[in-house]
Amino acid sequence: MALKARSTANDTTFAEAYAQAHSSAGKRTVGFNPTTQYVSTTGAHAFVAPGSGDARGPCPGLNALANHGYIPHNGIGTTAQFTQATNQVYGMGLDVATFLSAYGTAVDGDIVSLSFSIGQGQSTILGPEDGLTGSHNNYETDVSPTRGDLYEYGDNYDVQLSQFVQLYDLQSSVSDPTQVNYDIPLLTSFRVTRFQQSIDNNPYFFNAAFSGLAVQPAAYQFTFRLMANKSEEFPEGRLDRDTLKSFFAISGPDDNLVYTPGHERIPDNWYKRAIGDEYDLPFFLTELGTIAAANPQFASIGGNTGQVDTFTGVNVADLTGGVYNAQTLLQGNNLACFILQVAMMEPSVAAATILLQQLTAVVSPLLSQFDCPELTEIDDSLFDNFPGYTRSS
Repeated sequence: MALKARSTANDTTFAEAYAQAHSSAGKRTVGFNPTTQYVSTTGAHAFVAPGSGDARGPCPGLNALANHGYIPHNGIGTTAQFTQATNQVYGMGLDVATFLSAYGTAVDGDIVSLSFSIGQGQSTILGPEDGLTGSHNNYETDVSPTRGDLYEYGDNYDVQLSQFVQLYDLQSSVSDPTQVNYDIPLLTSFRVTRFQQSIDNNPYFFNAAFSGLAVQPAAYQFTFRLMANKSEEFPEGRLDRDTLKSFFAISGPDDNLVYTPGHERIPDNWYKRAIGDEYDLPFFLTELGTIAAANPQFASIGGNTGQVDTFTGVNVADLTGGVYNAQTLLQGNNLACFILQVAMMEPSVAAATILLQQLTAVVSPLLSQFDCPELTEIDDSLFDNFPGYTRSS
């Protein structure tokens, strides 16, 4: 039976569920300090367009870091460089930064040099690495806000201008530019649309256990949480049209938008999250779970079966040996637990001792804090019925 995306669960809208879960959201903010939150785009960090041989890929935030010299301009950085830069520039929590950098290096990079490419992979002494561009359904995923599904477009790294315009136009009715804001509820509504578009248009759409449930929502949540410009008036940030365009390499007037591949840039006069209010792993996972509870299709592991509109979900109880089922996965902290547990089960992680240690240091305290049920393995043979999974494998 084909799955049709829904925007509500149990008659509770996302806006209502989000408000309930974040009733004290304003209290999180640690004020606004223009001195400590200002991000330089001049001098050593002036924008420099990528040249021949410079890697750029599906993540606009990492592309912008390379273009401004916060990570190596060639787009190949170490785990430590990615961790430091995303924390320094965007206010990403060190736990999120470590988790994503270590996982990305383990599954798509070079575990000897502890580095990976933000675009196409490089040759290493252990053989070719995937890089982010080559990591489809391993790290990079379908249902991106602006990048196309790989098996729909044959390209998972360039902005599909039609998708950007669809997102951009969601604020077209706002006549006062000072009130434009591409915030979490708006981006979530767009994710609902994009999820259904993948079902309707990509015969090989696959919503994977880690990349679909963790990386896909990150693409939407990070867009606001890390790219919105902070100010005294908007300490949690406001993501206006010009800021959105800058981070996604878009220029030109509203009626003639132009995409220049690889030219993502940090806007001038841009301010990151407040020191002490970093977007940490508990915040990210709690927000992710709240959104999924109101939109349960997001937590449906599975995909189309070779034809469009044939989305079939995996039985979660069979997948996890009864530890979770489709209902309990969305209860309490279980979705966060499952994501962390699946990440630690990745064979590439287990094979990289230093990266395993880094991930364990981040994940183990949260598994305890969230009181997670024990999950030691998943039956990934259930994914073999999905051509989107087998093609990527």
